[in-house]
Amino acid sequence: MQKTSEYWMMQAVQLAAENVRSGQGGPFGALIVKDGEMIASGVNLVTTQNDPTAHAEIVAIRRACEALKTFQLEGCELYASCEPCPMCLGAIYWARPAAYYFACTRADAAQAGFDDAFIYEQLPLRPQERSIPTRRIPVENASAPFELWARSPQKRLY
Repeated sequence: MQKTSEYWMMQAVQLAAENVRSGQGGPFGALIVKDGEMIASGVNLVTTQNDPTAHAEIVAIRRACEALKTFQLEGCELYASCEPCPMCLGAIYWARPAAYYFACTRADAAQAGFDDAFIYEQLPLRPQERSIPTRRIPVENASAPFELWARSPQKRLY
């Protein structure tokens, strides 16, 4: 039986619902599929792991990369129960899957109390205009790590 995109999305939504029922975390689920098989899944574990980065997509990406022994998810698809927040969207782009899909929108999440609008509003602002105090502190040799990287024969581009 060929598993469709709708099948995988239903699995992600069911993960999210089960996560709420179990009390592990928020109503978010994600899974990574490659060649028609699920490689990894993740649910929101922010409150149980005291980790603000433990979003479903991040957890799924970490697990999939570990399972595939790679830092990029080439040829994979990510299914998320909800539109990714800015952090997860960044992680998805760094992981470079072939595609990602979501069921609910960020507006749906906002109605449930998960409003990322303030982060989207902060992104285009200059650092000194953001709500969390931010400033650059230039120090001598700050670019040394980049210079070492540029010359390193061990570097792996990503």
